[in-house]
This record gives sequence, structure tokens and C-alpha cells, in this order.
Amino acid sequence: MLHIKSKWLAMLSLAIATTGAAFAQSADSQALIDALIKKGVLSDKEAKDITKQIASAQSSQDVETSGDQYIKKLVLSGRFQVQYAGLGTTINGAAVNPVSTEHFLFRRMLIGVNAGFGDGFGANVVYDLANASFDKAVLEWKQSPAFVLDVGISKAPFGYEENISSSDLRAIERSVVTRYFDEPNNGRRIGAASYRTGIYASGTYDGFFYNVAFTNPERNEFSGDGSNTAVLINGLGGVGSAGGATTNKFAAYGAFGYGASFGTGATKGSYKVGYEAGFLPDQGGPGATIGRGQNISLNGVFGDLTVGGFRLIGEYETATVDSGVAIHQNADVKGYWIQPTYKLNAQWEAVAQYSFINSGGRGVSLSDVVRSAPSGGTMNKADQLYLGFNYYIKGNDVKLQAGYVHGESNNTVTGGVAKAQTDGLRSEVTVQF
Repeated sequence: MLHIKSKWLAMLSLAIATTGAAFAQSADSQALIDALIKKGVLSDKEAKDITKQIASAQSSQDVETSGDQYIKKLVLSGRFQVQYAGLGTTINGAAVNPVSTEHFLFRRMLIGVNAGFGDGFGANVVYDLANASFDKAVLEWKQSPAFVLDVGISKAPFGYEENISSSDLRAIERSVVTRYFDEPNNGRRIGAASYRTGIYASGTYDGFFYNVAFTNPERNEFSGDGSNTAVLINGLGGVGSAGGATTNKFAAYGAFGYGASFGTGATKGSYKVGYEAGFLPDQGGPGATIGRGQNISLNGVFGDLTVGGFRLIGEYETATVDSGVAIHQNADVKGYWIQPTYKLNAQWEAVAQYSFINSGGRGVSLSDVVRSAPSGGTMNKADQLYLGFNYYIKGNDVKLQAGYVHGESNNTVTGGVAKAQTDGLRSEVTVQF
């Protein structure tokens, strides 16, 4: 009997000790020990030994969950988006057209952890399992709504559409101008914004808002580092990449504007207008070859208007890419997008979007700016029309989106007349929590 009791006691001691702070800090632990003493299961000495083990386990915890805790709040989140793309490209005058895309894909598989430490300090990490990249990873200090400081990986404050959450994209994918400006440099796109590692300051006050950042000039949200070629994507290293001759100077970004609400009832609405800019040293140059002294300068304006169930968003962006066409021949890139949407009722929404990009002689392919589209060759201009609907099953957390995509590229970079077009359907299911 003594052997059984001793074995049971050892197991009990281990179980209580290893639960650490989650169990030891509650009154239930002491109540259980007192009850076991009364029933003769534990002696006073054994109870004291267990109490010491609990105290030892508690003191070894790196993160406490109650009492004088380090983490005051912990929130887990997720966003899964499954997409179907059925897109075909035809090239005028070509004997054979590219193979069409007919494919299901996991567009995003985001897992997030948001921890609050108290006194305005916190951390936010969001990782995309589908693309092996960070969507966000920052340490944050919120002094007030007027001043929030983030350090880590986030999206640069340039490109209003780029900074709209992927959960709230009404046309499923971003416009051709946003993709051309922000997606990684592949010899045509300029990769001038989106994910960057650096320091960010933002805030709002009485309708005014601002967001400024000083970051590494290169896009580097992917896992791994630049010392391992297996993790290089479009020539860019991961989050551990070290600086080099063309990446040692900080890029600067800023967005400023004003927004307000108006009206009542069916005419209740809001608006927001703003200006955005950026400067990336040593990130210009012809094709994917960036060089010292070849810079990229960015400018843009945006507006967002909502009245009842109607919403209209638009943005115009320009970029000067030093030697972006050839050495001493700059590329002056211009583009815009406009998107009206209308909520028919609580579940159905109609969506239209038109976008246009002029590469300024640098070159653009349909595959660069229309996601999943087969290439139509290198042209100078491209545009896209999207017409579709959104069906909100459980608000924005569970929804179905579908629409028709028509894209065109035309005019060769040397001035010749040419044309290619993409047509097809795109759909997506989103589930988030």
C-alpha cells in the first residue's frame, strides 16, 4: 500500500509541478492539497515538498499567464484563401498561343499571433504558410492614437491598394498598377514598395492621419537569408539578408491625409484623401540589374468615398526609375486604378475595377500584372477590367468571390504595334478567424 501511495504521489507531484503558473497560481491548487491531507493521502511533509516543487516550476516560467504577467493579452488569428484561376492569353499574329492557366491554389494561409505586454507595448507576427513568407512581424509601442511606433517587417506606406488587407480586397486580386509598382523586380516590375524591414511611425488625430517609414530598400519578407540560394526569390534574399553595396542606404516612405464622416441614414458616409511618396536609393537601373547612384522616386494620390452601400476608391501613382530603360535613359512609370462597388443587401455586393499601367519604356507583360495569367510578351502598356460579385456568407469572415477578368497589353517598348490579351474567370473562398 505504501508503494502504491508513493508512486501515485510522485505522479501527482510531477503533474502539479509541470503545469507551472497556469495551475500553481490559482486557489484550486492549495485547496486540492488541503483535501488530500484531510483524506490521509498526503502527509504535512509531503504537502510541503509538493508546494516547493510548484513554486520552483512557477519561478522557471519565461512567460507568465496571470498575476504579474508579461503577456497581458494573446490573440490567435488565421486567414485561409483558396482560389481558382482559369485564364487564357492570346497574342495577335502568333501561330501558337501560350498554354492557358486552369488551376486551384492556396492563395494565402496566414497564421497570426498578437501579444500585448501592457503599457502600450506589444508584438504582432503573421506568417503565410502558402508562400513561406512573413506578412507582418513587428514590435509595437502605442503611446497614443496619435503616435504608434513599429519595428520589424511591415508594408511600406506607399500604395493605398497595397495596404488594404487581403481580407478586404473586393476584386480578389490587386490592380495592374499596384502589382507593377510593388511586386518584386523581375526585370520589368520595379518592386518599389510592399514588404520592408525597418522602423514605422503612424498616427491619427482629429481626422488627420500619417504613416512614415525608414526601411531597407529591398523587399525581404521571405524565410531564410541571402547566404542560401535555395531561399532566393526573384533574386531577393530572406529576412536574414545582410546589406550590400546596393542595399546599405535606407529607403524613406510617407503617406499623409485627412478623412471624415458625414450624413445620416441612407446618405451616411465617409471619405478619405491622401498623398504618398517614397525614395529608394540605388534601386534603379535597367532590368533586374540595380546599381549605385540609380534611384527610384515615387509619388501618388488616393481617395476613398463611401455613401450608404456605394463605395468608390481610386489611386494614381508615378515612379521615376533612374536608368530604368537603359543606362542614362530613365523610365517614367505612370498608372492608376478605380474601383466602384455597391452593396445590394447584407450578403450580395457588385464589384468593378479598371486599372492601367504605362511602363515608360521599361516593359510589362500580362503575367507581371495579372496574377496567374500566361505571358503575352513584353509590351509598354497594360490594363485590366474586372467585373464580379461578392457573397458574404458570414460577414467578411466567410465569403465567396467570383468575377470575369479581361486584360490587355499593347505597344512594344521599341514603339512597334503589338497586342496580347487575357480573358477568363477568377474565384476565391475566404475563411478567417
